[in-house]
Amino acid sequence: MEALEEKEEVEETPEDAISLDISDFLDDLEIDETVENASVTSDKSDFDWSSIDTSQLPSSYKTNSWQEKELLQLADHFSQQYTHLCPDRKPLFIHPVNECGVQKFVSTTVRPTLLPYPDLYYWSGCASFVCDYLIMEPLKCPITPPSSLYSPTTILKYQRGNCFDFTVLLCSLLIGAGYDAYCVHGYATLEICSLDQTQELCPRLRKPPEEPEEENPNKYRIKYPLEPQSNFELQQKAKKEEETESAQEEETEEQVATEVGKPKRDPLHGLRVHAWVLVLPGKRKVPETFFINPFTGNHHSTTDECFLGIESIWNHRNYWVNMQDCRNGCKDLSFDLSDSVSWEIMFSESNEPSQLPTESPNKDKDDTVSDPSNALEQWGPYMSFEMPVSWVAQIRVSYREYENPFSRGKKEILYNEAKLEKWAAYANGDGLVERLTVYADSDRTEELEVKEWFKHREDLLYMREVNKQTQLTTDHFRPGHPLLLKAHSYTSLEPETGHTVEFYHTARVDGLWKRFENATEMTEHFVGREDFLHTRHIEFGERDKKMEKAGITADTSPRPIVQIKEYFHRNPEKPADEDIEERVFMVIDDVIQLTYHLELQDTIASKVVFCRVIGREKREDEIFLSRENTVKYQPWSSEKHKNMLHLYDLLWELRAEQKDLKQQVRDSEAEMLNILMVREDEEANIKLSVSMYSAAKREQHRE
Repeated sequence: MEALEEKEEVEETPEDAISLDISDFLDDLEIDETVENASVTSDKSDFDWSSIDTSQLPSSYKTNSWQEKELLQLADHFSQQYTHLCPDRKPLFIHPVNECGVQKFVSTTVRPTLLPYPDLYYWSGCASFVCDYLIMEPLKCPITPPSSLYSPTTILKYQRGNCFDFTVLLCSLLIGAGYDAYCVHGYATLEICSLDQTQELCPRLRKPPEEPEEENPNKYRIKYPLEPQSNFELQQKAKKEEETESAQEEETEEQVATEVGKPKRDPLHGLRVHAWVLVLPGKRKVPETFFINPFTGNHHSTTDECFLGIESIWNHRNYWVNMQDCRNGCKDLSFDLSDSVSWEIMFSESNEPSQLPTESPNKDKDDTVSDPSNALEQWGPYMSFEMPVSWVAQIRVSYREYENPFSRGKKEILYNEAKLEKWAAYANGDGLVERLTVYADSDRTEELEVKEWFKHREDLLYMREVNKQTQLTTDHFRPGHPLLLKAHSYTSLEPETGHTVEFYHTARVDGLWKRFENATEMTEHFVGREDFLHTRHIEFGERDKKMEKAGITADTSPRPIVQIKEYFHRNPEKPADEDIEERVFMVIDDVIQLTYHLELQDTIASKVVFCRVIGREKREDEIFLSRENTVKYQPWSSEKHKNMLHLYDLLWELRAEQKDLKQQVRDSEAEMLNILMVREDEEANIKLSVSMYSAAKREQHRE
């Protein structure tokens, strides 16, 4: 109050007066100069708000209508009565001046607007747009609200503002989108107020919470007796635990003494003013109350310890003062705004007088109040006052501004052992819009992993992961790629250097969903095939060294196939001893081995092996079968499987399938070479797609 009285005499601004008190307060606490600069005068903006041009603003920005004048008078009555009844509370943030120096009631600064962009119909899209589009400016005085509150249109024009500017703009968009949203004036921690996220985990790295498996309680479950335990062993175990606990305490004390990066205690903890958004349940199927930090766009629970208290809230229709105790932060607060004990409403929505004590409601509401005690006598009759329309012009955001929200070209956010960079769409030639770098230490010197996100690429690449330790790169593609690619992992785009390719198998005829290939082997995995094949493994031999020295490429000199293995799921329509589980084609040794599925009661699987006859030359069109080159073990089979004619027919089919399999392997090799050629060409000639509905982007693309 002394600062406020001095303001009337010396005609200083509230922020300048309180700034003097803050400097004295910090001197009394004997804080070092670096902390003082960080808590009070750090991050001062180079932008001069006094130099902005207000000549072209509408008349509603420069003058007040008779309704607004009456509203300001009622706000003064309310504020003076509040100050009289709650002398220990800080003054309300209720009618600051706008960019033209005209006092405006805070509720009339909120301009509900629904912008014509699908993402801005949801709270997450609105929050992301606001925190990306605007540049954060700290409050001039960290423990008092600002003396001015500019219109959302001016804030959008200059793309910068403090927490109150962020909040009013975000609340305007949320209310326009149908949410029950409110601006909050309260207190928060230093990290929230200064947009310091270096101690937080990056949202991109947070794993979704695991849902616990529900156990089906069974009252008839057998209860087994507890294992007997020795009292002596329990005593010895307790002694060991005490020793380990004492040792751990000593280690923790040493760690605390040696820790350097741990943040110091904030001398202004609990005093730092902040503004954020409150969203109540009910509208837009919001299940529960939550906060939105406008600086980050993140969702917070009302029990979050970062938010330390609330002074007041408002929307475009009313203003509420919090009458609850905030000693425990916002954990115990009730957000039932109809509760007149917890929230003091300015304009009664039920046309009933306020719950603040009144003495006499006989005086006219238009009388000016010079003495706070007279405010008690004039409280009540104007509670049915109708809020005037917002003085702010219609909020407009062009498509170019929506697609390019970063005024500085990019946005960089530092997290705990991570750094997140954001760009606007089409800002980079390769379509890069976001990059997350994960580090091994908090100083961010050693890179562990890099993740990149892309937009509008014609090759449908949308994410790339690079492991800096192994140099393994994984590309992820959206559906619709000409080669039906879903993911591609590699260390080099050279052939036979270790590639793992995933496909959208539902779009392929053969049901292939994954293939791994290197210089010596290839493994393919299938899904949903009619022949129940799920895995195929191929082993390759070494090429002729003479061909390698001659420089013959992989496509002209295929690798020799040593062995082909295939694995099948169980076909319930066949007997187990006729349903093949595994078959092996040893191409070079000319051996075919079949292993059949097991029935539920069987323990040993049936097998058939066809071997080459020793001393007999192999002919391509000849099938030679004898008891010497056939080994079978079919203990559960019928008599027909023991017939040589049946084995001859089976061997004939297997020879034909082996020939087809070898061709399929060659086709798979050719497909892998084609994939690598296409991917190398796509990376060398990156093209970005432009929507036919985006006139601005089409013009930019032509240029």
